Amino acid sequence: MAATAPSGTQPSPSLMGNLRAELVRHAPFAQMQPEHVDHFLAASEQAYFAPGETVLSPADGPPTHLICIRQGHITGRVGGHDQAPGFEYDAGDIFPVGAVMGARPVAATYQAHEDVFCLLLPVPEVRTLAALSPQFSAFLGHRALRYLELSRQALQASYSSQALDEQTLETPLGQLGLRNPVAVPPDTPLFDALSTMHERHIGSVMVTDPQGAALGILTRHDILGRITLARVDLATPIAQVMTQPILTLDVDRTAQDAALLMSRHGIRHVPVTRGGRVVGLVSERDLFALQRLSLKHVSSAIRSARDVPALATAARDVRRFAHTLLRQGVAARQLTQLISHLNDVLTEQLLELVAREHGLDFSRACWLAFGSEGRSEQTISTDQDNGLVFESDDPEADRPGWLAFATQVNQALDTCGYPLCKGLVMASNPQCCLTVQEWGQRFGDWMERGAPQDLLRASIYFDLRPLLGNASLASALRDLVTHKAAGLPRFIKQMADNALRSRPPLSWLGSVETRDVDGHGMIDLKHSGTAIFVDVARLYALAHGVTETGTRQRFEALGPLLKVAPNESQAWVAAFEFLQMLRLRVQMAHPGAAPDQANLVELSTLNDIDRRMLKESFRVARRLQQKMELDYQR
Repeated sequence: MAATAPSGTQPSPSLMGNLRAELVRHAPFAQMQPEHVDHFLAASEQAYFAPGETVLSPADGPPTHLICIRQGHITGRVGGHDQAPGFEYDAGDIFPVGAVMGARPVAATYQAHEDVFCLLLPVPEVRTLAALSPQFSAFLGHRALRYLELSRQALQASYSSQALDEQTLETPLGQLGLRNPVAVPPDTPLFDALSTMHERHIGSVMVTDPQGAALGILTRHDILGRITLARVDLATPIAQVMTQPILTLDVDRTAQDAALLMSRHGIRHVPVTRGGRVVGLVSERDLFALQRLSLKHVSSAIRSARDVPALATAARDVRRFAHTLLRQGVAARQLTQLISHLNDVLTEQLLELVAREHGLDFSRACWLAFGSEGRSEQTISTDQDNGLVFESDDPEADRPGWLAFATQVNQALDTCGYPLCKGLVMASNPQCCLTVQEWGQRFGDWMERGAPQDLLRASIYFDLRPLLGNASLASALRDLVTHKAAGLPRFIKQMADNALRSRPPLSWLGSVETRDVDGHGMIDLKHSGTAIFVDVARLYALAHGVTETGTRQRFEALGPLLKVAPNESQAWVAAFEFLQMLRLRVQMAHPGAAPDQANLVELSTLNDIDRRMLKESFRVARRLQQKMELDYQR
């Protein structure tokens, strides 16, 4: 039996101080008013449970207390037997919230895994404290959502010092993502140099020697005085009118150094060098943008781009903008939607540029986005998943022209920082450049056969949406998938079986399990996290004819259809978006990481709130999979 302090006994002042210090390290006590924390302590009983002792079980009926663990671990198992999957609560955790709020027995049997010390708050006092403390009430009603909000606040605070550093222009020039300067040799005729500036919509051109060292620069501001008014022949070599000698800065110098150099010498551009070779060019506009980067600025830069180098520069701005928004505490859903939107704008601009070059009519075709792009859930580290649908009376005659166009687009996107898809899910692949009828046949074959490779393809291609062109062609494919899948129970079951191959990284006791990567305990946030939610949402959407493609939108539409409590469907969304946010943080902290490393996080580096929310998210994922097993594997 648990040993408890006498009911109603007031803890001594010294003990109250120690207990208060313990509690305020954890949510929700860290956010509560001090007098409300003291109310919790004064109303609680202290309890001890020996290793192996049962703390709660379904046979006990509705719980009489809310339990807060001070020290030790408590494990729970649904069904109460050793083979059942378990979960674990440790210091700072509060349970069983759902059973207390619903006045129902617990569904699991809870046992002390070691010596456990707890505080027990009687149910009547739970209601009293919830009425006094909005923070405590919010935590009880929406635990996963509350953890998500606390994680976002902690993230915003952790980035505040970095934000101040950037506002004071202390960023090294090599980390600014500067555009590659357009450079010409010193004997280039002025006509050629000026034509290049006009065609590329740039304000300057560098003059370099064969080794890439800076010799001089010609800017738009030089043209009037040095060329037009001086009536210089346009056949004159650029070396005769360029600004020289030229001032440069190494990549290790800061943006502050560049700003001071411009101010002292009255110049607007500074070449950035590495080992004496020019690798970038920083302008007054770049320094201004460091502190005033906005959605309008980025989207305008994309829409004004007239070639691939300009789009590549704009793509770097997209990533910088995402980093700024993350520091400001923007939620994962808004952040991934903004990233996807700007990637859409960039892709559309590129498609229009290349389509004009090829003389193609997009009223008879549509560029398709698949996978995370199709769901508008792209993160920073994302490759290409796209395709093309076109109308034709003679597909084999028309396909080569569309393939040549798509190849140029895919290669240009790769240049802009969106790597080519290793699985060849790209419009330049003949299998992804099809008519409506051909796409329909391909989709239908996957659903009828249901082979492992077919299921993998369905999980990518069935999250589709139109990007540019005749959207009715994409709508026809979307309708085909929605209506046909819902009428094929065998296919839905196969999709469920496939989705259950990946499990959240929880041990039998419910603790988070890591895998060793070079001596570090890591977790794959995509394959062991967000992908589980994406797969479940897609499965139920196909089974119930839901046409939404975004994971959040699917969960919101499915909640009423599946007749689940609003708190539960809200927990699905909160858990998914927390994992998305964590992925974004990892990718921004390690730019340029290899694809197999871009979603790995080291568990020991997370703060207390994030570790709790991570465990909670994996618990939600496991509950979702358990529901899917009951619905489709009985």
